[in-house]
Amino acid sequence: MTSKCSGIHRFPPGFWFGAATSSYQIEGGWNVSDKGESIWDRLVHSRPEAILDGSTGDVACDSYHRWQEDLQIIKEMELDHYRFSISWPRLLPLGFSNKISQDGRRYYNSIIDGLLARGVAPVVTLYHWDLPQRLQDLGGWTNPLIVDWFADYARTVFSLFADRVRTWVTINEPGSVCDMGYTGVLAPGIRDMDVGALLCTKHVLLAHAAAYRVYQKEFKTKYYGELSIANHEMWLEPKTDQDVETTSLAREYLYGRYSHPIYSSTGGWPPALEKYMAEKSKREGYPRSRFPPFTQDEIQLLKGSFDYYGLNHYTSRIVRTATTETRLSHKPRDKLLEFTSRGAKEIGAMLEAPAHWKIGQSPWLKVYPEGLRHLLKQIKQEYGDVRILITENGYSDDGHQLLDQDRLEYHRDYLEQVLKSITEDSVRVIGYTAWSLLDNFEWMDGYTSRFGLYSVDFASAHRRRAARASARFYAGVVRARTLSGHTHNATR
Repeated sequence: MTSKCSGIHRFPPGFWFGAATSSYQIEGGWNVSDKGESIWDRLVHSRPEAILDGSTGDVACDSYHRWQEDLQIIKEMELDHYRFSISWPRLLPLGFSNKISQDGRRYYNSIIDGLLARGVAPVVTLYHWDLPQRLQDLGGWTNPLIVDWFADYARTVFSLFADRVRTWVTINEPGSVCDMGYTGVLAPGIRDMDVGALLCTKHVLLAHAAAYRVYQKEFKTKYYGELSIANHEMWLEPKTDQDVETTSLAREYLYGRYSHPIYSSTGGWPPALEKYMAEKSKREGYPRSRFPPFTQDEIQLLKGSFDYYGLNHYTSRIVRTATTETRLSHKPRDKLLEFTSRGAKEIGAMLEAPAHWKIGQSPWLKVYPEGLRHLLKQIKQEYGDVRILITENGYSDDGHQLLDQDRLEYHRDYLEQVLKSITEDSVRVIGYTAWSLLDNFEWMDGYTSRFGLYSVDFASAHRRRAARASARFYAGVVRARTLSGHTHNATR
């Protein structure tokens, strides 16, 4: 087989290649030592029916015990960076900073030191969805005090690890945290999209900004690290000219409310969305907008709280304006689609995908590589010449094969669009992070969907890892810093 890419497609000097995981999805060791309970521990143990195959992350990839195997894989792939997350309840078993787990501290020190010893930069995410259950019992992300709690947690992490970590992600996919967490899809499994999700949105953004300001004030001049938030963003395009306004509003609702307050020159909520939600709330009989307002101080706290733009991207959609009939009849067939469908429905939109787009094992994952380029260009148009780090991009299958041609082609085709963004659109994309290094616990899909460049045998006590063709392809790209000439070799 020959690559469809022609000519030399070389990435610019200094371009960063990496792979990513998250704590709950790979670590296991859910109750070892003094680790506290997380909202995911509570969900999978109390509501096993919420997970497609009834599984848990109790053991997962067992990376808590097998972290050295993971580091060896990372070394063999010659990655520039490895993005992983810290489990808040593993490091702070009580949720608060009055008790630091020495076991948790040792574990993350081992990973960070091990990466640096192998010439790999650690990219550390403070929060990838595993909130301490104790804090959830106090209201979680709907309690405004969580802004201070998160800032305290961030300060603790920075105090322990910032001398060796230069790149940070504060919160992974706030849209998933709030919208999916408050449609009952993800932990904590609460169904309150109308109010709960929007309270969460405000507080998760303020928590990010508080952590950013803590670093800026107390650590920046010592360590000169960089921080951002990682937003999940689909490319959305109108089905017809009549759907342009609806598409713009859908963009603002689904991810603009998590990016505009941080990256725009004006700050605050996206104006058109704020106006729409105020008018809709009034029609619904609420005494005030369901969209909680920012104070002027909060707007200033949030505005500019970034050093780069963190982008998770997997898929795209076509948007059309919903009619009364489609709003009433539309019921998503897949639970992971519910949060985007509900969100789109909030502003009168329907999300579709052409029949010819390939579909991953995860029903929501429709493949449209050009969407990534369109999205990168849009980010530049909206927020200026910002440096963009792609913090996640990947493809799921059923995990049964090592010759994973579909995943290989996904990464190749999306990387080609990244190159076009850099060379033809002059977008400042500084790096690409493949999701995921390993097969893992894929949230509500359990182990039925696999994203790993490396397979994991979950039936084996040793959780045996094995390189897939996509891993060999990606390693070849990393070594050569080009897409040309690697597809054929990887599939032999």
